[in-house]
Amino acid sequence: MSARIFASTLFVVIGLSGITARADDATAGIAVGGQVQHPIIVTVQDPQRLPATPVSVSFQTDKGQESASYTGALLWSVIAEAAPMDTPGKNTKLRHTILITGRDGYAVSLSEGELDPAFEGKSVLLAYEKDGTPIGRVRLVVPGDHHGGRAVRDVVRIDVQ
Repeated sequence: MSARIFASTLFVVIGLSGITARADDATAGIAVGGQVQHPIIVTVQDPQRLPATPVSVSFQTDKGQESASYTGALLWSVIAEAAPMDTPGKNTKLRHTILITGRDGYAVSLSEGELDPAFEGKSVLLAYEKDGTPIGRVRLVVPGDHHGGRAVRDVVRIDVQ
């Protein structure tokens, strides 16, 4: 089975205009939209069906150093399924930023060049386990950050801009 067909069975493709995940809705999925060809909703279980990627991170927090091992799906795998739009020109996809928003409204951005395997290919995760224990909702984990500022808990939206 091709990766595209396999991934299509995992994700429900819908139009996202006007849909937002409510902060009090624990069953809401992650809306992936913006400048994409196929807006999707990713359930909390969907990343667990993609190839598992483990990463170990260590970063400074307000409470001191934190170290943990996370397991999850690559953020790039989910974004690639939604198919970011390109415009004609040299490497125009490198203009894209990815805005990841948590249930509490906290948001961070990454560049497509950081995630795309044809460029940096950083192993940024939509994590579902921390130190071998399920964490309930999906958390963004960005390896290599010296501070945990780009770790987003309870991801509810991913926008390609």
